[in-house]
Amino acid sequence: MTEPSATASVEVAVDPATAFEIFTEEIDLWWVRGPINFFDAARATAMQIEPGVGGRILEVYSPPDDVLELGKITDWTPGALFAYRSSVDDTETRIDFEAYDGGTRVTVVQSLVPGGEKAFYFWPNVIHWLPAWAERRDHAARTPRELDRLAIALYYEDPAAAARWLHTVFGLDSWDKIPAEGTDPSWIELQVGARAILLFKLTEKRTAQLDHGVWVYVDDLDAHFAHSQENGAKILSDIHQHGYRCYEAEDLEGHAWTFAQARPTMA
Repeated sequence: MTEPSATASVEVAVDPATAFEIFTEEIDLWWVRGPINFFDAARATAMQIEPGVGGRILEVYSPPDDVLELGKITDWTPGALFAYRSSVDDTETRIDFEAYDGGTRVTVVQSLVPGGEKAFYFWPNVIHWLPAWAERRDHAARTPRELDRLAIALYYEDPAAAARWLHTVFGLDSWDKIPAEGTDPSWIELQVGARAILLFKLTEKRTAQLDHGVWVYVDDLDAHFAHSQENGAKILSDIHQHGYRCYEAEDLEGHAWTFAQARPTMA
């Protein structure tokens, strides 16, 4: 059964009017451009919020017309709140901006509408990206951060505990967030510069060469897949889509590789 709602709050060290501006006007600067953070990561070039009631929340592919409408704004009060009705599931989302001593508390509530069945509760995860940009925006470049095309996947019996250890001991950080004690997120992504280290659950005992995997983003996934088949790679899974498009293959010694479609804006 689908949960009726999901909520989360973060605090940013700016006033409500500035927090509202950061959230709405600068969404493309604080949105983390990871492979699962778009509905179609292979084509996404930007995120955009059109201001005012009737404005749209957009995943942009090729502007102005090639976009995915995520929702339409139903309430717009700068410095206080905005709300929208989703176009991709059966939810309504409200974001409130409340002053507190030292800044603004931003609270998102995503709720299933009466009679609704489908809910993608992504905002409670997404909202945690906002404070990092609010903190660095005065000295950071006004361009979105892009991931490099090579990412490493490592497998652990307890990925969340591993992430905390890697963060504490090795100083690895995340554009998203380090999992808290007691949490078990399905996707954990750390960064070294613009390079990602993906931590996944170890589901079976593996020989030494199979305790890791490598992700590579390519310009033409279909051509790459055909070339791999023609040259004898063992295909573990055909091209499929889960936000990103990808396929998996083994190399000559059994190492697992994932090849994914690069977005147009990747370097």
